[in-house]
Amino acid sequence: MSLLTATNEVADLVSLDRFTAIAGSGADDARTMLTIAQEAGEEIAHRVDWNRLIRTAGIAGAPYTLPGDYHRPVPGAMIVSALGVFVRPITNTGEWAVLRQVGSSQPYYYRSGGTIDIVPTVAAAGATLNYVSGHFVAKSNGTDFRPVFAADDDTTVFNEDLLVKGMVWRWKRQKGLDYVDDLAEFEAILASEIKADRGIA
Repeated sequence: MSLLTATNEVADLVSLDRFTAIAGSGADDARTMLTIAQEAGEEIAHRVDWNRLIRTAGIAGAPYTLPGDYHRPVPGAMIVSALGVFVRPITNTGEWAVLRQVGSSQPYYYRSGGTIDIVPTVAAAGATLNYVSGHFVAKSNGTDFRPVFAADDDTTVFNEDLLVKGMVWRWKRQKGLDYVDDLAEFEAILASEIKADRGIA
């Protein structure tokens, strides 16, 4: 299912005429649907650590510039040193300043903007970064990913039935219609898809 087919399924459900194009269309309804699709896709991608969004990157040294598709860390194991030791996070600038002065045998990392620094620096060499990508849109070739819908044949890394359900309740909310049942249906399907993604029966 593509952006266009998903949008046309939504159109069928909310009694709109089907679309011939969405991305790049100048029609008001098409622009609305594209905005709603983007909002729904971002919510679905950001609420769940989908397996297809988990990435691993090698760290050669510190400071390390985060990958362009970095969205958030994988909980509990963002950075692992070459020796298999978890690198613990520091979020307080004062603590980080002290740690850099006194040093530590236990590796720590501190994120500032788009970079990560690691103490001791020797722990950075050969370490791995585990993170969740924010690029949930797959191009038609199925291998190139991006953070926004840009073509009618774009797909998502998650079950696109979720996208349809997410778009329906958003469209109804925008039009001032009752969307409570549609939102509940979306949440139920989301919970089911999370279990399926994690291999839970």
